[in-house]
Amino acid sequence: MTTSSPWRATVLTLFPEMFPGPLGVSVAGRALAGGLWELEARDIRASATDRHRSVDDTPAGGGPGMVLRADVLAAAIDAAGISADRPKLLMSPRGRPLTQARVVELAEGPGPLIVCGRFEGVDQRVIDGRGLEEVSIGDYVLSGGEIAALALIDACVRLLPGVMGKEASGTEESFSEGLLEYPQYTRPQLFEGAPIPETLTSGDHAKVAAWRRAQSEALTAARRPDLWAKIPAKAPNRARRQKTPKNKTDG
Repeated sequence: MTTSSPWRATVLTLFPEMFPGPLGVSVAGRALAGGLWELEARDIRASATDRHRSVDDTPAGGGPGMVLRADVLAAAIDAAGISADRPKLLMSPRGRPLTQARVVELAEGPGPLIVCGRFEGVDQRVIDGRGLEEVSIGDYVLSGGEIAALALIDACVRLLPGVMGKEASGTEESFSEGLLEYPQYTRPQLFEGAPIPETLTSGDHAKVAAWRRAQSEALTAARRPDLWAKIPAKAPNRARRQKTPKNKTDG
């Protein structure tokens, strides 16, 4: 990716009016207005060929709902004219879970084409024929892929050069090292009887770093054992990280 070719998200959807939506405000919105990234929302229905602009049909083999047609969606993908180096994604609850590592890969590339499914799903032949990578943002079902696409794009955009105010903001956070983020505090010093942990106001940067690491490890072990199981055994005090420490103390 070069400065002459901003990171670009191309979205195929039946509801292009949903974009940019929340991506048009705050950090992502300012970056979009400033040309740090680009967004193109394309209407899948524009590739329909009949007078009713039909995009779906009944499932082969029977069953409820409708299925997005392979010929219409394939034509929409082809019409987008994206370069071969851009990944083609399909937001789908059966896809591989989106991870921060995958977000980093996508942010470092030229930007993806993202297909937003609707109805009961997408004809498998277009998934296979156009090499769509199925991606999930969680084990639940949405009305369509648009909200999932917004989440994926936001996760990528905030990592682009020049988007975040401070570089550390994009690195010292949940999942950056496979751990959940440590608790955060700010003024006032005392809130409803709870003080800021003394370590954080000590001015000792080494102690602050150690406290934050310990908190991240404890939170990950308690809340996300699936992530904790992937942390190398050399992680400090790993065997003792069984409970979330009390945030009102240094513990």
